[in-house]
Amino acid sequence: MDVNLLGIFVTVAIAHFLALLSPGPDFVLVVKSAIKNEGKNAIGVALGIASANAVYIGLCLIGVGSILAASVPVMIALKIIGGLFLIYLAIQALRARKSSYNNLDIIESKNNDYSKSTFLKEFVTGFMSGILNPKNLLFYLSLFTVVLTPEVGFAFKLGLGVWMTVIVFLWDLSIIFLLSTRTVRSKFTKAAYYVDKITGALLGFIGFAIVKSALVKQ
Repeated sequence: MDVNLLGIFVTVAIAHFLALLSPGPDFVLVVKSAIKNEGKNAIGVALGIASANAVYIGLCLIGVGSILAASVPVMIALKIIGGLFLIYLAIQALRARKSSYNNLDIIESKNNDYSKSTFLKEFVTGFMSGILNPKNLLFYLSLFTVVLTPEVGFAFKLGLGVWMTVIVFLWDLSIIFLLSTRTVRSKFTKAAYYVDKITGALLGFIGFAIVKSALVKQ
């Protein structure tokens, strides 16, 4: 790898990681899933989010991303659908009763009704959250168009896309792993009811803001 390509890789890698550090709906969902599910099921959310990112990265690589971003109706529809999806998740969290969180701990999680989710359900939730967030498309599109010039080969772009997808998955996985340790998880599960309400409120606020911005710009 020559100096120019190395510089591009470092620039994109840093920008991408800084974006991951910014809490958004995906981050909230990962935390929410990690505290209520067994590790293997929570991983479904991480894989779903990473898969959605991979889809947008792929679309940007083949040029479809710029077409979607240029279509105002498509972007408005994505924002509205994505916002409504987050609001739906928020309502589900806010409606849950406190009794549903009783005995939510790492030992009894298999017998807890609140914990009963599936890997597939968590995957779909993560994928829908990622794919219905137009900011993901715009972020990757801007990153690819600004930093990656036509002189950069497709193989390098593909490798960079795979790298970013893997980093998204590993970052979410690290959050799940952190919350699965006995000490950290025990503290979270004791406050699971309140944590879930807070994350639900955040998802609702983000969803409402997305829908509002789409309708105002319309």
